[in-house]
Amino acid sequence: MSSNDIIVSLDIGTSKVRAIIGEINNGTLQIIGVGSAESEGIRKGAIVDIDQTVQSIRNAVEHAERMVGIEISEVYVGITGNHIGLQTSHGVVAVSNEDREIGEEDIVRVLKAAEVIALPPEREIIDVVAKQYVVDGLHDIHDPRGMIGVRLEVDATIITGAKTAIHNLMRCVEKAGLHVKDLVLMPLSGGQLALSKDEKMVGSVLVDVGAGATTISVFQDGTLTATSTLPIGGDFVTNDIAYGLRTMSDQAEKIKLKFGCAWIDDASEDAVFKVTRIGSNVEKEFNQVFLANVVEPRVQEIFHLVKNEVKRLGFNDLPGGYILSGGTVSMPGVLSAAQAELQTSVRIAVPDFIGVRDPGFVSGVGVLHHVLRSVRPRGGGGAKKTAPRKVTPAETSNKPGFIERLKNMFSEFI
Repeated sequence: MSSNDIIVSLDIGTSKVRAIIGEINNGTLQIIGVGSAESEGIRKGAIVDIDQTVQSIRNAVEHAERMVGIEISEVYVGITGNHIGLQTSHGVVAVSNEDREIGEEDIVRVLKAAEVIALPPEREIIDVVAKQYVVDGLHDIHDPRGMIGVRLEVDATIITGAKTAIHNLMRCVEKAGLHVKDLVLMPLSGGQLALSKDEKMVGSVLVDVGAGATTISVFQDGTLTATSTLPIGGDFVTNDIAYGLRTMSDQAEKIKLKFGCAWIDDASEDAVFKVTRIGSNVEKEFNQVFLANVVEPRVQEIFHLVKNEVKRLGFNDLPGGYILSGGTVSMPGVLSAAQAELQTSVRIAVPDFIGVRDPGFVSGVGVLHHVLRSVRPRGGGGAKKTAPRKVTPAETSNKPGFIERLKNMFSEFI
């Protein structure tokens, strides 16, 4: 892997589209640029208008390009949603080398064998994640390369998604003039970044509270075990503020960002603001305590629904507790509201990189972190400082197959 690879992640959310540029120096990731744009054409995490989404992607990418002075040609795109499914699978192959040393080809073949599962015609495989390898009956092997054996097995998680959602997402990115290098599951990549190794082993829940949806990801035994998406998020808080203060939604959003507080005890009576009410030019004054009385019930409801969904997924009293991410959880008082409702250990995840130290960046930075750990591109994975030509739509239609992606994944060991 070269010392100056540049990789770009694209996080297409309900309120924001973020393009994050990472540079890899000697195996470590540095964030060198962030582009953000208001998200149009996305409702509750789903694409509802292709053209508006394309324009939002272009705006975010151009913002990032101007910040760093490069031209972005290809991106790793984060994907999430209620259409995502997880399926366990098992693959078995015989080691092909005459000396019985397990090599790259054997890993590719065993993962391909695990990929052979029955799928409905409307679904397709996004990724295959190895939980453990087994060499001649010896379990709990994470990297079997170089070992001697006759029989190689893998226990894997197959990540699948709805073809319509996947193709619409890729269509938007490609129409924006970008090549989709790969799709990355954001609940998986976000967990790799935000959770410690121990938290993933004993059992923890990553809760990403976005504007239009809340994604729940359960990690246990070191891997992603279950994921679910609830169609509720920060936009519901904004709507409550607009209704409670009788004002416009855009003004309610500004008030939420500046004065919002999700825990009444943390609110200040001295923090006052004026609001122009609908149907009147008269401004009325409110304080933060009044606002907190509007916000707190909705935030508590979100975490109540999260708690019930985790139970529905079949998990109770996970020792690692809950880890919160997403733009909504940066509001003061959210941590207190979550602790009161969930009745267990709760913390807020923040990426430890300059320029993105905000819970809203966990998903986007997580995609870069996942690429660094797993995909490991060579020769520049997103942009070059001598600006490359834009990729044509005809070229973008040739997305590499799963085998080719796996070969790239292990190419550094050739």
